[in-house]
Amino acid sequence: MVIGDRYVLDDLPLGQGGMGAVYGGHDEHLDRRVAVKILRFLTGPDEELTRRFLREARILAKLEHPGAPVLYDFGTFDQRLFQVMQFIEGVTVADLVSEHGPLPVPWAAAIAAQACAVLAAAHALSIYHRDLKPTNLMLCPDGSVKVLDFGLAMVRESGSSQFTRIGQILGTPAYMAPEQIQRGLSGPRSDLYALGCVIHEMLTGRQLFTGVTEYAVFERQVNELPPDVPGVPAALNGLLAELLAKDPERRPACAEALYERLQPFAVNLPMLPGFLHEASVPSPGRMYARMVGRVLA
Repeated sequence: MVIGDRYVLDDLPLGQGGMGAVYGGHDEHLDRRVAVKILRFLTGPDEELTRRFLREARILAKLEHPGAPVLYDFGTFDQRLFQVMQFIEGVTVADLVSEHGPLPVPWAAAIAAQACAVLAAAHALSIYHRDLKPTNLMLCPDGSVKVLDFGLAMVRESGSSQFTRIGQILGTPAYMAPEQIQRGLSGPRSDLYALGCVIHEMLTGRQLFTGVTEYAVFERQVNELPPDVPGVPAALNGLLAELLAKDPERRPACAEALYERLQPFAVNLPMLPGFLHEASVPSPGRMYARMVGRVLA
């Protein structure tokens, strides 16, 4: 399939979600690999999905950070909207945990800290992700992390935080903050709560709160305190307890503060064979970041 007179899509999608399918493809004009997200239609155009799809494109266009995918193009094909984005090589944190099992503390901290850097950039623009989860975090072969899928993101200045039909809660129950579930409210600390759920899962190899129905998970998110993770530093368990506090005011103040507290744990990262390039493969991204770090220091 060719869309936009230039993007040749692969036969099978890379993945499918609530808003549509993502395909790998080739931009014939610029001769580069791209990812193309196409809005789904079931029985016809869906105004709510269309608004969310357009909002996601505008957010990606505004959010300039190496940890977020770059939006290249946006348009309409066969009466369906599409986004053309940077193609990212890597493995989702969900797949990483599924294949590797619990991650070493340094890697869990390093992945979460990189996510914090992206959230800090988003929150500075009053953008709240609202659906942070392991499938939306991708570990690249050079060890960098990309935060994906801003399809449920909210921009504070756009008005209401509600982008849902009556009686519908948007998000993934296993990673939703209590205030999202109870009042439909989202803010920077809601994203930090979701990241706390992800960190807990990276360290244990399993979801923190599960249940036979969504409402059973909601009940646990609102009322159940998280258990400590065996075998990790007490300070990290203490940080997790703060991140997963039911009251947003008891969580870390911001993504920058959480980044600083994760740094001491992100040291002496071991190799992850099969997921990362060998040490002999140069990483231009790390070279650049190392120099920037020296300037800031």
